[in-house]
Amino acid sequence: MGDRYGTDVLDGDWRAPRRGRATDVEAVPGTVVEDVGTGWVGAVVRVEKAGGMHVVHLEDRRGRVRGFPLGPGFHLDGRPVNLTVPTAERRAQVQAAQQAAARTASGSVRVAGQPARVASGSRIWVEGKHDAELVEKVWGDDLRVEGVVVEMLDGVDDVSELIRGFGPTPQRRLGILVDHLVPGTKETRIVDEARRVSPHVRILGHPYVDVWQSVKPARLGVEAWPVIERGRSWKHGVLQELGWPHRTQTDVALGWKKILASVRSYSDLEPTLLASVEELIDFVTVP
Repeated sequence: MGDRYGTDVLDGDWRAPRRGRATDVEAVPGTVVEDVGTGWVGAVVRVEKAGGMHVVHLEDRRGRVRGFPLGPGFHLDGRPVNLTVPTAERRAQVQAAQQAAARTASGSVRVAGQPARVASGSRIWVEGKHDAELVEKVWGDDLRVEGVVVEMLDGVDDVSELIRGFGPTPQRRLGILVDHLVPGTKETRIVDEARRVSPHVRILGHPYVDVWQSVKPARLGVEAWPVIERGRSWKHGVLQELGWPHRTQTDVALGWKKILASVRSYSDLEPTLLASVEELIDFVTVP
């Protein structure tokens, strides 16, 4: 037989306010709260001590700033909170996050509020999809500000003819990034010929078998990239040595996604690649 009177109304914390009891929250910059007494809603911009008490300054969406006594009397996402002075550790975390947000992945100062520029005539060519994705992840913000488009090549065997078809000029320059550009290779002979096609082309490269190797191995938890013997598929071999799925092209694609995801900024790439890409960007963007 059911309980016709229900549960005991005095059972539990029956004195608790409807929105719950207030919890302590550090007043870190950017935290949006509402002052219950006035209804003022704003983001924390700073906390300071004035007249023997701590004051939190809140900036509303119109840019107006107003100060309130730090402590109880605020709502955060509809819940009551007591704002407290941020600890030194928390302030350091916020400062580090703000500094990181002020920089792009390439380390450049981020340009806020500027839409991508209409594409210029200049271009940067890279050898494949993985190269393009890596350049986009690290330098994409910078390239959009400059209006430079990155395009993929299917190898460099016909690059001289492609350059002639592009028709570089002083105002329409071309930068090309080549994989495995080391003395004595086929790529070096092709590039030497291509460089004579036009003075408005700059061809640079990196010494790695594939752009995968330009990611520092420590990002993958290894001391060095595996050495794969000749006659064996390099990418499949690398995945196998790393202990990752390696038998199919799908495995290769998923492996690359994992490698790319490990890259957070330019600091995760080898200096040789950084120098080449930065020089190409400078070459195609200098007036």
